[in-house]
Amino acid sequence: MKDTAQIALITGSNSGIGLATSLYLARRGFTVWATMRNVEKAGELRKAIETEKLPIEIARLDVCDDESVQSAVAQVLQKSGRIDVVVNNAGYGLRGAVEEVSLDEWKRQFETNFFGVIRVTQAVLPQMRAQRSGAIVNISSVLGRLAIPFSGPYTASKFALEGLTETLRYELAPWNIKVILIEPGFIATKFQENAQLAQAAQDENSPYAVFKRASGRRVQRNIYRAAPPERVAETIYRAITHPNPKLRYPVGRDARTVLPLRRFLPAGLFEKILKKQLGL
Repeated sequence: MKDTAQIALITGSNSGIGLATSLYLARRGFTVWATMRNVEKAGELRKAIETEKLPIEIARLDVCDDESVQSAVAQVLQKSGRIDVVVNNAGYGLRGAVEEVSLDEWKRQFETNFFGVIRVTQAVLPQMRAQRSGAIVNISSVLGRLAIPFSGPYTASKFALEGLTETLRYELAPWNIKVILIEPGFIATKFQENAQLAQAAQDENSPYAVFKRASGRRVQRNIYRAAPPERVAETIYRAITHPNPKLRYPVGRDARTVLPLRRFLPAGLFEKILKKQLGL
C-alpha cells in the first residue's frame, strides 16, 4: 500500500452526484480518483482541487469501453496501490414510451447504466478480494423500485441494477467487501435537463404526446423540491464508513416517503395514488 488514505474511484465525476461525492470524500481524507468519459468537462472539479488543495486525481474512464475501464483501474493501482471504494455513478436518463424507444436506444441505455457497472466492478474485484476488503457503491434510484411512465429504459436499467447489487452483496460477503445501493429521489443536478428523448418520442403527433405532457408537468413540480447532491454524497460517506452498512439507502424526502408507501400499501391502492399524482 502506497498511501494510508482510503482510495476511492468514482465514475461520472464531472458533474452532479459524482462531482459532489468526489469533493465530499476528498474533504474527509479520502484520496479520490474522479473519473469521467471526457476529462475536458472537469473544469469545476479542477478549480476546487486547486483552490482547496484537495487529494483528487482526474482520469479518463468510459464505462462503455473495456479498454478504458481496464486502463483506468490499472492507473489507480499503479499510482495508489489499492482501491478501497468504488462508486458506480455514471449514467443517464432516456425518455419515451416503451413502444417509441428503438432497440438500439434501449441497448445504449443498458450499456451505460447496467453493463458499465459490471465492467468497472469486475475490473476492481480481483484486487479487493486480494486485500479482503472494500466497498462497492451503486447509484440506483427510486425508479429502481417503482416505475413511472415514459422512463421505461432508465427504470428497467435501475431495476436490473438493484438485482445485480443484491447478488453481489451475497457473493462478496466472504471477502468482507461491502455492497451498497444508494436510491436518490429528485436531486438538484442537471440530470433532468441532460436526459435524452427517444427519437420517435420527439414526434409531436405521437399517440402518447398528451399523456407525456400531463405526466411531465407533474414531475416538473417535484424537481423544485429536489435535494442537493451533497446529501447523496453524505449518505455515501455514512454508508462506506459504517462497519455494517445496510443494502439500501433512499435519499431525499420524496424517496423516503414513496418507497415505504410502495412497500406497505395494497398494490391497487398504490397504483391509483401514483396515477393521480402523474395526471394519468
